[in-house]
Amino acid sequence: MTTQASAAPSFHVLQYKYVPDILEKRTPFREAHLSKAGEKAAQGRIVLGGALAEPVDSALFVWKNSTTEEIEEFVKADPYILNGLVTDWSIRPYMVMIGQ
Repeated sequence: MTTQASAAPSFHVLQYKYVPDILEKRTPFREAHLSKAGEKAAQGRIVLGGALAEPVDSALFVWKNSTTEEIEEFVKADPYILNGLVTDWSIRPYMVMIGQ
């Protein structure tokens, strides 16, 4: 009997750098931002996401089995991006060694 090994999942990290005072400025856009990220989480694409604290100046999203192009589409439609709350962003492959 032969078995086909499934391919290991691939991961990417999307990092946002926020404007100063993001906690105050995000309020009108937060629900829409979380909704869009929640859709990707429900699809199994975003497996973790959240802001880095002390200070809150950036955020990380861990994407699973997604292409760079798919992540870029998410970024271009994100209310935080569209409303100038993100000063810079990057997408990088993430080589997971422990956990999944």
